Amino acid sequence: MEFRRLGRSGMKVSEISYGNWLTHGSQVEAEQATACVREALDVGITTFDTADVYAGTRAETVLGEALLGTPRESYELFTKVYWPTGSGPNDRGLSRKHILESCHASLRRLQTDYVDLYQAHRFDYETPLEETLRAFDDLVRAGKVHYIGVSEWRASEIAAALEIAESMGFDRIVSSQPQYSMLWRVIEAEVVPLCEQEGIGQVVWSPIAQGVLTGKYLPGAPLPEGSRATDANGGDKMIARFLRDEVLEKVQRLKPLADQAGLSLAQLAVAWVLANPNVSSAIVGASRPEQVRDNAAAAGKKLDADLLTAIDDVLGDVVERDPGKTKSPAARP
Repeated sequence: MEFRRLGRSGMKVSEISYGNWLTHGSQVEAEQATACVREALDVGITTFDTADVYAGTRAETVLGEALLGTPRESYELFTKVYWPTGSGPNDRGLSRKHILESCHASLRRLQTDYVDLYQAHRFDYETPLEETLRAFDDLVRAGKVHYIGVSEWRASEIAAALEIAESMGFDRIVSSQPQYSMLWRVIEAEVVPLCEQEGIGQVVWSPIAQGVLTGKYLPGAPLPEGSRATDANGGDKMIARFLRDEVLEKVQRLKPLADQAGLSLAQLAVAWVLANPNVSSAIVGASRPEQVRDNAAAAGKKLDADLLTAIDDVLGDVVERDPGKTKSPAARP
């Protein structure tokens, strides 16, 4: 395993992070989830990402149980706040009330005294940004959170937060967690340049485009049984944008390039996102331990310029680049 600094912070994270969205507490039984976490630790992954909303808070509980017995200082634990975790009007968003209450609940479920990175899971247009940033800063000063990050924020929103933090002496954002893959590059035009300038690292999710970049989805063929594309719990909606035949055909044309690099298609996809120097870590999920090991093998793999150009030539205009695709709900869900 290779390690990188999280943005300009002093904390290092594993190039490959293990995330449990759509798996722990929903698709995968607790015993199998624990096996995946143990495999992650065995292959050198030290960074684990979750969120309070995943599987209706159950994902945090499962991850906390799976990490019991592992020395706390030996891994980095990330979670998030924003989406609804209850039915009340304050059980969502980035108000001071919800941030503090949600953090304490996450710590209980994760069975830890602190999280290494606490992330705003979306931008909250209903809460003054100063209120949100002060609540995060208070958690840092209380020792319950080490660093602050955001997820799926636009460049303008990140810039506004940095300006407030600078003027009010708050802890600065050190990370951004966007969707990023060969097929989804919406951060490249605006978010990445700002973050490079400001010392913010990307911890990217879905580097394999919800599994499409494994090559298992074939153009014109039925969806594989038990795959994310058939998961009615939410996975099918997220992956639908990539299941067009024109996309699937081009993914199949990446196979010779992966063979040339001595990588599986999934490993090529993960190595591709890690080729971006602004990326601190790529989050991978798994329902089986062998998937963890396969994805982790992408760590440290370097793709030369000719290969990167060849990938771009194959994918062509099926790549999504519109920065406007990064957006948060106009009102709290």
